Amino acid sequence: MINIRILTLPNLSNLSFFPHFIFQVIRCRAAVLWKPDAPFSIEEVEVAPPKAKEVRIKIVATGLCGSEMKMLNNCQRFPIILGHEAAGIVESVGEGVSTVKKGDKVITLFLPQCGECTSCLNIGGNVCIKVKESYDGLMSDGTTRFTCKGKSIYHFANTSTFSEYTVMREISVAKVDAGAPLEKVCLISCGFSTGYGAAINTAKVTAGSTCVVFGLGGVGLSVIMGCKAAGAARIIGVDINKDKFEKAKEVGATECINPQDFKKPIQEILFEMTNAGADFCFEVIGNPETVVAALASCHESHGVCVIVGWISASVQLSISGLLLFSGRSLKGSIFGGWKSRDDVPKLVSDYMAKKLNLNPLITHTLNFDKISEAVELMKTGKCIRCILTF
Repeated sequence: MINIRILTLPNLSNLSFFPHFIFQVIRCRAAVLWKPDAPFSIEEVEVAPPKAKEVRIKIVATGLCGSEMKMLNNCQRFPIILGHEAAGIVESVGEGVSTVKKGDKVITLFLPQCGECTSCLNIGGNVCIKVKESYDGLMSDGTTRFTCKGKSIYHFANTSTFSEYTVMREISVAKVDAGAPLEKVCLISCGFSTGYGAAINTAKVTAGSTCVVFGLGGVGLSVIMGCKAAGAARIIGVDINKDKFEKAKEVGATECINPQDFKKPIQEILFEMTNAGADFCFEVIGNPETVVAALASCHESHGVCVIVGWISASVQLSISGLLLFSGRSLKGSIFGGWKSRDDVPKLVSDYMAKKLNLNPLITHTLNFDKISEAVELMKTGKCIRCILTF
C-alpha cells in the first residue's frame, strides 16, 4: 500500500510566509560583455531569484559612467554584465531582508554599507569592508544570479545594472522617496554623489576659496556644483575639450582653460593665475600625470588636492616629496565620502526639495537597446551623462 500525504500550503496572498525560492527565474534583456575589446551584446538572460539577504530589482534607468568605459577592457572575468549607476523598483526580496520590500523605489549602490564593520562604524569612514566581496564577480555564496546561453555571467560591483532585472545584496540598496523620478535620481547612485561629495565632504571647500577642477565630465561638473554650494569664489575648469566649457560655466565654473593652449605646464599656468596656487584642486580624470599637475597647482602651504578619478590598482604615482613637504595634502575620495545607505535617501530628498539640480548633467537619454550608441557618444566627448531607460 502506498501512503500519500497531502500538504496544505499557506494562503498564497501572504508571500511573507514563503522563502525566496518560490519566486521564478526571470528572462529579460541585458548588455553582456563576452570578452575584452568586444562591443556590448544585447542578449536574453536568465535572472535567478534572490537568496537570503538579497534583493531582485527591476532597473528603470541606468547611467553610462566613465568607469564603465575603463572597464570595457579591464575586467578580470568574462562574460560579465557591467553597470553600477542606476535606480529601479524592488521586484522581490530574499529571506531575511527587512529594509526594503516589493514595490519600493531604490537606488543601487556600488559602495555598500553593512553598518557593522570598522569603516561603517567610524564617523569619518565610508568604504565598507564588504565592498571587497564584489571584486570577484560573484555573490556572497560564490555563485552568480545571471545565466545566458547556458553560461554563468559574472556580476560587476555587485550591481550589474545593464540588465532589465538584477540581483543585489540588501546592503547595496537604498530605499528612496516614492515620488522620485528614477530617470533623474539614478545619477545619485554614482556620478553626482561622487563629485558633489568630493567637494563638500572630502575637501571641505571653504567660502571665498579658489578651486580648480581637472576633467569636466559628469563627475567633474558635480565637483563644480559642490564647490559652488560651499561658497567658493573662483572655480576654474580644466579640460582639453573646449566643448565642455559652456556646460561647466552653466553649473558654476567662473572660467575654463585648455592645457593645450599653453606652452608651459598647466600647473605653472594655474600657479600664476591663482597667485601662488589654488586652495583646492580636484583630479577627476584618473590620470597619474594629471594627479601630479593638480597637486602642484595647489597652494604650497595649505592647498588640498583630492583624487576623484578612478586609477587602476596597478598604476603607481610618482610624486616629489617637496610637493607635500611645505604643507600641501593629497587625499582620495570614493563616492564623495557619503555613507551610501544613510546619505543617498537624503540626497534624493534634497533633489525633491529642489536644493539640487541634476538636469544639466544629463545630455542624452536613450533606449537601453542603444547602449553601443551611448558608448560612442562617451568616446567622442559629445556626452556628459547618457541615461539608458528600459
